[in-house]
Amino acid sequence: MQTMKTIASVFLFFLMASPALSQTKVTIYADNNYPPYAYAEGGEVKGIYTEILRTAFSRMKDYQVTIEAVPWARGLNYVETGTGLALYPPYYHPASRPWIKPYSVPILEENVVAMCTEKVLSRPRTAWPADYHGLTFGINAGFKLGGEAFWNAVDQGHIRVEEAQGSRANLLKLGAERIDCYINDRISILWEVDRLRRSGEYRWASPVEGYVISSEQGYLGFTDRDEGRFPFKNDFVKKFNTEIEKMRASGEIQKIIDRFVSQ
Repeated sequence: MQTMKTIASVFLFFLMASPALSQTKVTIYADNNYPPYAYAEGGEVKGIYTEILRTAFSRMKDYQVTIEAVPWARGLNYVETGTGLALYPPYYHPASRPWIKPYSVPILEENVVAMCTEKVLSRPRTAWPADYHGLTFGINAGFKLGGEAFWNAVDQGHIRVEEAQGSRANLLKLGAERIDCYINDRISILWEVDRLRRSGEYRWASPVEGYVISSEQGYLGFTDRDEGRFPFKNDFVKKFNTEIEKMRASGEIQKIIDRFVSQ
């Protein structure tokens, strides 16, 4: 009997001394191809959202969280079918994705902007897209950014659009003034300019931000079709939201963004 008590005491000691033994293991899915926000590189999950979430998860002592990068469509399917707990970073579209519920608190804001040469913005251009008539815009192939009024102006011949394969090609054209403006997410543009400067490919003045065309908030989106598969979900959401709010209030989220856009 004494031996059993001793074994029980030793087990209890190690259980209390090793918090990881009592942590709930959780897998969160990330977009594997959305730089600089979330992407896979060299077998690692990287990006701005990834660093923010990894920091928040490290402070949620009841959980041991693994982040797995997957193609975006696959991650959405995991959440829609309830086989995955959560995915980042969806925008808030409850009508088209009713199976994402709840959403976390907003993590950060993404802004689609018109980034132009200094010459183009040497005078104020505050009306979109009327003040940009007569200009040539670069856009990533397959993208439809800019809004309905912008594309109406394109169809009417007031604005010219040139497609290129990705940010690198468009920014090199912008620097060389082969296009007047480039439309994409602000942080994505700044991140790519920084990469091009480091490689020696971008030798011109930094592009100048013009009109802010649209804004979206990114979230951690949770499944509501798990049928009790994740009984800890409500507690996880609550604790995650608390950590994100603390990071925002302290300026920590902005510091993480700044580390990715160092120019």
